[in-house]
Amino acid sequence: MKVLISGTSKGIGRATAIEFLKHNHQVIGIDRLPPSIDHPSYVHYQLDIFLDELPTIDDVEILINNAGTQNDNDIDNNLKGTIKFTEQYAFQEHIKSVLFIASSSASSGSEFPMYAASKGGVVAYMKNVALRIAKYNATSNSISPGGVITSLNEHIINDERLYQLVKNETLLDKWASEEEIATWAYFVTAINQSMTAQDILIDNGEMAKSNFIW
Repeated sequence: MKVLISGTSKGIGRATAIEFLKHNHQVIGIDRLPPSIDHPSYVHYQLDIFLDELPTIDDVEILINNAGTQNDNDIDNNLKGTIKFTEQYAFQEHIKSVLFIASSSASSGSEFPMYAASKGGVVAYMKNVALRIAKYNATSNSISPGGVITSLNEHIINDERLYQLVKNETLLDKWASEEEIATWAYFVTAINQSMTAQDILIDNGEMAKSNFIW
């Protein structure tokens, strides 16, 4: 299938692009950074989805909104950029699935104010897309990771004390890998056919953790 992913130069987006390439899909990536994937079935556009004009890419079958920032004009980049990207490519007869990489912050409200608000907006917009895309028999969902082992979080991961503190906030005493989130992205878009308008929380039980005092 023809897969278009934003934010593919590093992190979850790069891992997701590689996951689709492993399954022999045609992948087109868009990122502000240069490409970091060298594969005959991968095409890269270096641009900003919010600031720049988006290229003409016809007949996208799977659309994955991954590009995002933290404390860098989050409402513009994470929400307005995502809406612009989706409106450009999703609403056409070849579309099969749209996925949004949100965040557990969309449910918990934790982290930074603009970041949490932007991701909450992404989840709400995902449901709007599901309503509008159903006429194409296509799905629209989001996945909301909690802590993920990415370069963005290196200051925590490389500090043994901090990393143990954040792991203590989960039930499973760990964070997810980029590759694990990528497999979720693949399942929700390329395999799932019936779930739509849903947000999937992938946080190792952080939201569910409760200390019972008696």
